[in-house]
Amino acid sequence: MTAKTAPLARSEAAQREKPRETSYSISALAKEFGITTRTIRFYESRGLIAPERVGMTRKYSKRDRARLILILRGRNLGFTVDDVSEYLLLYDSDPGQLAQTRLLLDKVVAAIDDLEAKRHDIERSLADLGEIRARCEMHLRKTAGPQR
Repeated sequence: MTAKTAPLARSEAAQREKPRETSYSISALAKEFGITTRTIRFYESRGLIAPERVGMTRKYSKRDRARLILILRGRNLGFTVDDVSEYLLLYDSDPGQLAQTRLLLDKVVAAIDDLEAKRHDIERSLADLGEIRARCEMHLRKTAGPQR
């Protein structure tokens, strides 16, 4: 499991394990999802989550936790914070989730196309590098003579 996918795996496991709590502290969420409190405050500053304030303490609801799961999943899939924000806005305003689903489908198709293009570029680069390596090795064998 890579560092980039670790929060996603933890969030899915955590989602199954902790459905009963009604509120969460910032440190509890950070620990649960393997992220920093600064990351959570960043998402809060962007309006993606909105915890209740009790004095100076943030109190995160089940809704905030669920939104954090969606945010982390989207970020792990390579979506920008603005993409995730747009998705969450539709999630709140579209009870039938049709617009949200269309937007998500468009973003997913674009991400797949982008990754396929990158894979093609990587495969081409690997082939080119393999060819260069083979030429270099052949040149060294011809000019260096037999190795002892």
